[in-house]
Amino acid sequence: MHRADHHPSRRRFLDVTGAMVAAGLTAGCASDSAQRGRPARTAAATPMPVAATGRHQAGITLPQPAQPNLLAVVADLGAGAAVGPLLADLGQAVRALTEGSDPRLLGLPPGDLTVTVGVGPRLVRAVGASLPGAADLPRFSREQIAPRARGGDLLMQICAGDALLLPVVAAALLDQAGDRVRERWRQSARRGANVPLGNGLTAPRNPLGFIDGIVGPHTKAEQQRDLWLAGPSEVAGGTIAVLRRMELDLPRFAALSVAEQEAVFGRHRASGVPLSGGTAASGPNLGAKTPDGRYLVPADAHARRAHPAVVGVGHMLRRSYGTDEPAAGLLFISFQNDLRTFTATLTHMDTSDALLRFTTTTASATFLILPGFDRQRPLGSQLFD
Repeated sequence: MHRADHHPSRRRFLDVTGAMVAAGLTAGCASDSAQRGRPARTAAATPMPVAATGRHQAGITLPQPAQPNLLAVVADLGAGAAVGPLLADLGQAVRALTEGSDPRLLGLPPGDLTVTVGVGPRLVRAVGASLPGAADLPRFSREQIAPRARGGDLLMQICAGDALLLPVVAAALLDQAGDRVRERWRQSARRGANVPLGNGLTAPRNPLGFIDGIVGPHTKAEQQRDLWLAGPSEVAGGTIAVLRRMELDLPRFAALSVAEQEAVFGRHRASGVPLSGGTAASGPNLGAKTPDGRYLVPADAHARRAHPAVVGVGHMLRRSYGTDEPAAGLLFISFQNDLRTFTATLTHMDTSDALLRFTTTTASATFLILPGFDRQRPLGSQLFD
């Protein structure tokens, strides 16, 4: 976990990002030298740009599939800082960065860059205590969270196909915010290659080797029902995000047999197909039993304990990213239009989910992801007029 007691100055922004680009150029020269005399590699296809403006912010359902690299920056608002003008400034910067017109990109092409901005419960409560996003996350078991790694006022989720963009964009956004914010914690992470699941769905593997994010609100109707906030008008088009950073006990999980690992998840490791059969995309048959009466998907399997039908809640749009600093683990992000979807699920998991035995949560926060914005409607203007 990286922390900063103060927002970096413009000079520091130029020093850091300039050094990064120089390092990238040096690495490129070394690669050219190493490849001398060999056929040149074909350049990777340029990813399609993603519009920052619209009814919803980018970086949630667009692009599809999600980019492989993510940097989450959590910050607090400084004393006396006005929320509305800060968010409007950040929205302008996001638009310029994603369009490639911001000089702080230092000439790097933005590609499929997205920036998703959310505000924490303290700021939402200042507008209305009953608004979605006003509630803090409760505490759960298996947490070892330092005070500065719990909560926060502002989330900037930066995603891109090019990992080099992430710290450059973060420095530009913090430069835009100036002394109005103070960084609290940040986490960089990455997703694995997407695996086809059928029915047009794909999902990546998590650091434990299992396909992750199979169950979720995939259709427009499911997203309207479970993902996007419909009201009140100040938050319509937004959603609720939960971030949880976890350390994983990889050696202990790897010591299990494949069959034991599959019993933890309730799915086959190679294919993602539930232990009850069918296809990966069709979902588990939680009532299926062996001839001697045992559930094919074990009673403590993650696929059962976290299943929306078992918990009695809607679907979460779930993303898991692998991390290797400060420790091997994952960054879990979920988007839902009701915080109870997450809290009820984790409360149900807390009692007997086999997967949690291999996790320790080290950072946790929830944010109201603001509705989309455009030139006429600045970021956050519906809530912070």
